[in-house]
Amino acid sequence: MMKIKFILPLTAVFICGFTAFSAYAEDDYKAPVVHAIAMHGQPKYPADFQNFDYVNTNAPKGGKLTLFAAGSFDTLNPFTLKGMAAAGSSMPFDTLMTSSADEPFTRYPLIAEKIEVPQDRSFVRFYIDKRAKFHDGSPVTAKDVVFSFNVLREKGSPLYRYYYANVKEVKAEDDYSVLFVFDKEQDNRELPLILSELPVLSEAYWQGKDFSATTLQAPLGSGAYKIASFDAGRSITLERVKDYWAKDLPSVKGLYNFDTIKYDYYRDTTVALEGFKAGAFDLRVENEAKKWAKGYDFPAVSNGMVIKKSFRHNNPSGMQGFVFNLRNPLFQDIRVRKALSLVFDFEWSNKNLFYGMYHRTHSYFDNSPLASTGLPQGKELELLEKIKDKVPPEVFTVPYTLPVNTGNGQIRGNLEAAYKLLQEAGWTYSDGALRNKDGKSFTFTILLTSSGAAAWERITLPFVRNLARLGIKANVRSVDIAQYQAMMNGFEFDMVVNVWGQSHSPGNEQRSYWGSSSAEQKGSMNYAGIKSPAVDAMIEEVVSATSREDLIAAVKALDRLLLHGYYVIPNWHTKETRIAYWNKFGMPDIIPLQGVQLMSWWIDKDKQEKVQNYLYGTNKKETTK
Repeated sequence: MMKIKFILPLTAVFICGFTAFSAYAEDDYKAPVVHAIAMHGQPKYPADFQNFDYVNTNAPKGGKLTLFAAGSFDTLNPFTLKGMAAAGSSMPFDTLMTSSADEPFTRYPLIAEKIEVPQDRSFVRFYIDKRAKFHDGSPVTAKDVVFSFNVLREKGSPLYRYYYANVKEVKAEDDYSVLFVFDKEQDNRELPLILSELPVLSEAYWQGKDFSATTLQAPLGSGAYKIASFDAGRSITLERVKDYWAKDLPSVKGLYNFDTIKYDYYRDTTVALEGFKAGAFDLRVENEAKKWAKGYDFPAVSNGMVIKKSFRHNNPSGMQGFVFNLRNPLFQDIRVRKALSLVFDFEWSNKNLFYGMYHRTHSYFDNSPLASTGLPQGKELELLEKIKDKVPPEVFTVPYTLPVNTGNGQIRGNLEAAYKLLQEAGWTYSDGALRNKDGKSFTFTILLTSSGAAAWERITLPFVRNLARLGIKANVRSVDIAQYQAMMNGFEFDMVVNVWGQSHSPGNEQRSYWGSSSAEQKGSMNYAGIKSPAVDAMIEEVVSATSREDLIAAVKALDRLLLHGYYVIPNWHTKETRIAYWNKFGMPDIIPLQGVQLMSWWIDKDKQEKVQNYLYGTNKKETTK
C-alpha cells in the first residue's frame, strides 16, 4: 500500500541533489535480482504470477465513475505543500513498483520490472521496464528516477525528507538501472520498499518550471489515467489511457476499468448527500453514523437502485482524536492532558449521536495484532526495558485505560478525578473559571473545517459543555479547508481533530507522525508536537525490525508510549467501510486484507441501463420526492 498518501495531500537536511557516488565500486553493490519484495517474509505471488487474486481479469472496460470531493482545489501538483491538490491528481503518476492489497506490505513490478537488494538491505537497484513510457510517448529512464527522488526531497512535501533521509547516494548507472545506497549507520529495512513507492516524474517536462509552485497545468505522467479536463475548484475529470504501457502487467490486470473518473466538488457534506440521492454522483463512502442510519431513507434504496452496504475490513484503525498541541504551554503538563481525557463522554455520543455504531479506540493500531494491551511482556517488554530510563514508570505497571461511562451523561466521577489532576497541575476554580497561579483562566480553541462543522459540532459541543463544568472555556472555530490546511501545516491551533491512518506494516512514516525532528518542521504530521526520546528510540526499533514478530513487538511498544503520553483524546473507529452506491457496478467476489479496492470494480452495462432509466426515464419524478 502507499505509505505516502497523496490523495488525503499530506529538518532542512539532505536537500542537495545526488547524481553520482563519491566512492562507487561496482562490486560492492551486487545482490540477487528478484521480481518482488516483502517487508517481512516472502512475497505471496511468484515471479510467473498472472494477476492478483482479488481482481477479475475479464472485467469489461468502459463507462464513467463520478465521485464527490469536499471543499475546493487550486493545484494539479499533489506532491508539495502549496495549495490544495485536486482529488485524483496523483493517479497519472506511476510508481517504481506497486502493492498487492492482500498482503501487509509487498511490492510488485510496475515501472521497475525487477529489483536487486541484499539481505542486509543496505542498497537497492531498480531495473526499469524498457516498455515504460510517459503519456507523451517518451521513455521512462533512470535519469527520470534520479530527478524524481531529488526534486521530491528538495521541493516536495516534508514527508519525503523523512522518508528518504537515510538515502546516502543515488546513481543512474545506465538508461534503465538506478542504484540507491543507504546510510550504514541507520538500519532502515523498509527503505527499499519506500523507494519502490517513488512516483516517477518526467525530468524533461519539469525543466524550466517551478516544482514547488501551484499549477493548473496538468503535469506529465505515465499512469493508467491522465487529467482530461477540469473546472478550477469545481470538478476534475480523468480519462483512462487507452494505450497505457502497463495494462497487461500481472500487477495491473483487472484494475482501472473505468474509461473516465470525475470528481465533483461540494462545499457541504449535507448538500453532497442530496446530490447523491439525485444521481449526481455514483458512490459515497459514509463516515457519519447519523447519515448512515437516517440519511438514506429514499425510494432508490427501497427498490434496489441504490445499494447500501457495509464491507468488513481488517485494517488497523489508526488514531482519530482530539489532538493537544503541546507547543501551547497550556497542554505541556501531562496531568492537564489526562484530566481533559476524562471529560470526553464517548458512550453518550455513541448512544445519542452514533446509533451505537462505533467502537472506542484504545490504541493507535486498534483492530489489529499491532495494538498494545494489558501490561508489556515478552519482546515488547524487552524493548521498553532497553530504554527504561526514558520511559514513565507507569508504562510498566499500569495498563492504559479510558473511562467507561453509562451513556446517560452522568460523569461526575470523571469530573472529580479530572479536577483533582488539574489541582495537582496548579489550577483552581476561582471567580467562575479555572485559573492558574497567575489568575489566568483556562481557555483554548478547538479548530474545525467549515465543511465538516455541522457533523463535528454535534460531537464537540457536548465535550465543551463538560469542560465548562470544570471552569474551562473551550471555543469552537470553523474555517474553510484551504485556511484549515494552512493552519495545520503551521501548527496554528490549540486543539484539532485529526486522523493518522496506519497500515499493516508501520515504518518510516512514524517519524513524521511522532518523531522529535518533525515537531517543529512545518508541514509534518506531528501535529501534537511530540518530543520524546523514548518515542524516538521506539520508532527506530520499528524501522529496523528484521521480522514480522519483531515489528509487532516494536509497534506495540511504540503504541504504549504514545498512549501513556496522552497526546490525544481518542475518539472511535468502525470495523467496516460503509458504502452507498448506485447499482451500476460489478465487483470481484474477494475482498482482500486491506478492504474494498474500488479500482477493481467495473460498470455493469445491464445494471447501468436500469439505473439510467430510473433516473432519467419514467421514474424520474419518484427520485425527487
